[in-house]
Amino acid sequence: MRTALLQSSGRPGSVVENLKVLDEAAGRAAAAGAGLVAAPEMFLTGYAIGDDIARLAEPADGDSADAIAEIATRHGVAVVYGYPEREGETVYNSAQLISADGTRLANYRKTHLFGCFERDHFTPGEQPVVQADLNGLRVGLMICYDVEFPENVRAHALAGTDLLVVPTAQMHPFQFVAESVVPVRAFENQMYVAYVNRVGQEGEFEFVGLSTLAGPDGIARTRAGRGEELVLADTDPHFLAASREANPYLKDRRPGLYGSLV
Repeated sequence: MRTALLQSSGRPGSVVENLKVLDEAAGRAAAAGAGLVAAPEMFLTGYAIGDDIARLAEPADGDSADAIAEIATRHGVAVVYGYPEREGETVYNSAQLISADGTRLANYRKTHLFGCFERDHFTPGEQPVVQADLNGLRVGLMICYDVEFPENVRAHALAGTDLLVVPTAQMHPFQFVAESVVPVRAFENQMYVAYVNRVGQEGEFEFVGLSTLAGPDGIARTRAGRGEELVLADTDPHFLAASREANPYLKDRRPGLYGSLV
């Protein structure tokens, strides 16, 4: 499945404008043969928007989800996007996967919040592994800081995730995560990892771009620069199966030794 990574901060504070940016990118991705386009963490509203996070938060099945389902259906491409999710009085930092026929397949709430900013505005999610089947692959969702915890990604590996999609808001000076950590996570867990970032200055944060899709061999199939960009790469289930057969990490685990980790 060809996967497109939309590296953009959109138009922080404007849901309408961000839907337009996503619509245009979905059209370009579909024209390039993509089956999935992924947008960054909090793409729907913007990340560094303070109290507007709560004001703009929507239910998982809200108006924006309907609008994105229409975009997905019109272009014939699945979409992953980050957004602030409201459930009652609680707000989560969430990511949702909508299929090319407009079906909401999976919704994930960020489990590891980063820094005071996120802890002030969000409640952490409690479900570490969220997956859905898409175009012959088992797609898992995670958000930014979550991927920096090896236990998190290993849980996805043990649950059979083939492609882990990670909308992110990776900021300076932590660009080594995109450059080094993400390819290592893909290799040690024998999966594809798509890490799609925001870019440029936003409030107090400087987002570093470098969106990456890494394969189970630890090699980046595509890597964006520091500007707004749409990059594409293929996830190959046959290569993944061969890599898993050749790499013994998961088979050679000794879980009985790891009890002290929890």
